[in-house]
Amino acid sequence: MTLTFAGEPLIAYILAATRIVAWLFVVPPFSGRSVPPTAKILLALGMAFAVVPDARDIPSSSIGLLMTVGTQVLIGLALGYVTHLLLAALTAAGSMIDLFGGFALAQGFDPLSMNQNTVFGKMHQLLATALLFGSGAHLIVMGGLLRTFHFLPLGQTPDWSLTPDVMITAFSMFFLTAVQIALPMIAVLFLADLGLALLTKVAPQLNALNVMFPAKIGLTLLLLSMTLPVLPMALSRLVQLVNEAAAAMVGAG
Repeated sequence: MTLTFAGEPLIAYILAATRIVAWLFVVPPFSGRSVPPTAKILLALGMAFAVVPDARDIPSSSIGLLMTVGTQVLIGLALGYVTHLLLAALTAAGSMIDLFGGFALAQGFDPLSMNQNTVFGKMHQLLATALLFGSGAHLIVMGGLLRTFHFLPLGQTPDWSLTPDVMITAFSMFFLTAVQIALPMIAVLFLADLGLALLTKVAPQLNALNVMFPAKIGLTLLLLSMTLPVLPMALSRLVQLVNEAAAAMVGAG
């Protein structure tokens, strides 16, 4: 028995999978070591079936085909970086709480992301991942990636002049969202530091510095619940921003 394949549809399918796998290697939690490369490739191949790309605009020459492969990799990496940047806002909010609450000194090595991470930064990252999959928002993000094939087919080159503006907007929204989530905790902890500093000036014999760190840690643990109800709404808004950014980068918005 002999199996035959049509060359152009197969090339288009592989190019679509190339854009998707480049996106998966950047976007958490798929980018972590918990998801092996084989699983990422198989997931990309499965998602490429849902796209069914058109092979009419794909160049047939070797140089043109290589340039198309490189373009798909760059598109996938750019879209993945914006997605990673926006979804990392929740982790950044937890890191801010660690910084102002005194937990930043207790950093530990995270074997999944291969870097140092703080206590509440890691906790917010895990909560964001659980909310992302529990609410089905990961399907919305993946759907936004697959829609880019409609607005930017495989044979076309994106308008890279729009990319810097999208990156700057994404970074500003990342920072703004992280600050808005952690702002109540930061304000309370700042007032606590200010009160302890005034107490040190008024009554130096009390040695308030010995009380400052345990008091801040207890206050941080007590007020941490203020940020938790905000996470689902913040994640929903971030998912919407991810799709808007992806649409803007491919010229659809």
